[in-house]
Amino acid sequence: MTNHSASLREQIEEMIAVGVFKPGQHLDETELATRFGVSRTPIRETLIQLASMGLVVIRPRRGAIVAELGPQQLVEMFEVMSEMEATCGRLAARRMTPEEQKALLAAHQACLAALEAHEPDDYYYKNEVFHEAIYAGSHNQFLIEQTRNLYRRLRPYRRLQLRVRDRLANSYREHEGVVQAIVSGDGDLAARLLREHVMIQGQRFSDLMASLPQLSQHAA
Repeated sequence: MTNHSASLREQIEEMIAVGVFKPGQHLDETELATRFGVSRTPIRETLIQLASMGLVVIRPRRGAIVAELGPQQLVEMFEVMSEMEATCGRLAARRMTPEEQKALLAAHQACLAALEAHEPDDYYYKNEVFHEAIYAGSHNQFLIEQTRNLYRRLRPYRRLQLRVRDRLANSYREHEGVVQAIVSGDGDLAARLLREHVMIQGQRFSDLMASLPQLSQHAA
């Protein structure tokens, strides 16, 4: 993959994650080519890449649309996500180097700065760095890749969760427990706390379902 096509994929992926392109929205190749100043060929290749990641669905004769996840599918994917992150946390508690622990603490501190600045979008990006630090600390490349892939599919929904009232403060508080467990080497506690942090159930599920129309409104 060339740097140019990787950049194109990252830009469109980011626009899906932040809701510029909404679930169910048609992605017109000609419009995208004009927007990014390229021919339709790299756009088509990029949409195929995004389809292989599950972010886009390509339908015969109807072109590409942003993938939509129904409530049941969302719950199932968050269920798997929570177990994968729990495993990352358990392994990170055993395997993180002192340098990686410093990176985790720095990411945690950056989340606090975004929280105190009341910047939910900034917190969202700092939150990604925080979780990425835990994945890296697992030292299991296959697990890291699979966890990242699922995280990417769920990015629009995880971002939406952070917009629910009080979720930023609660998210940071949950991070605090995870950090302490990992730094102290308590893998079982780290796993349990991460599982609870990521899982959507009860009130958190209701909040996410109530927020979904915001994500998909204005879809073409």
